[in-house]
Amino acid sequence: MRGPVAELRAFLDAALVRPVPGAVADPPGTQIRRRVVVGLTLVVGAVVLAWALRIRPGDPLFYAATLALAAVWAAGAVLSGPLRLGRGHTRRGSTPDRPVVQSLALGSLLLALFLAGALVVARLPGLREPVDDLLDHARYGSLPVVLAITVLNGVAEELYFRGALYAALPSHAIGVTTILYTLTTVGSGVPLLVLAAAVVGVVTALQRRVTGGILGPVITHITWSTGMLLLLPPVLDLVR
Repeated sequence: MRGPVAELRAFLDAALVRPVPGAVADPPGTQIRRRVVVGLTLVVGAVVLAWALRIRPGDPLFYAATLALAAVWAAGAVLSGPLRLGRGHTRRGSTPDRPVVQSLALGSLLLALFLAGALVVARLPGLREPVDDLLDHARYGSLPVVLAITVLNGVAEELYFRGALYAALPSHAIGVTTILYTLTTVGSGVPLLVLAAAVVGVVTALQRRVTGGILGPVITHITWSTGMLLLLPPVLDLVR
């Protein structure tokens, strides 16, 4: 029986390193359309995201702006061409299956890592204050509404970045999608959000390469983002 370290290594290898065989590439005609659509979508999405994150907490306009952002990412992804769910390795080593449990576990590991980091951030005012400003949208607004929008945006971002954009790139898809995804958060003015985007971008891009589809990245992203929304404020409050 393998120990915890060996189990973790085997899990990360299956989730982030070894591609599942049978990936399907886009035909040439689809590639041209996809690249045009994803390019236009990226420009519009970056502008809307910067606007949404600069809206003052408690302003109802924030809800409209973030829903508009989700619509931009999702529409661009769908209009660009077909998107595939993908398949992941199973623990039994049998026929690959939908990567649901694997992605939930990966998202939970990411969440635990970020919450541990929050214990350090809470002691540094220069880092904590921008995070507090971002979380004020949940504190002063309707938490159920913010939670629903968080889920919608997580799905839409993965449809676009790890779905359409990843499929449109002829090479270096992991690096390019991660960099572009990270750059879209720079306008927020929150350094830790930019760092989070880089880490989540790398993990979900690796997952996209392994599974050949968007289902795994979507589940991982939503698990992480909703967990951060619900658990980060009380973690920060514990060490103030």
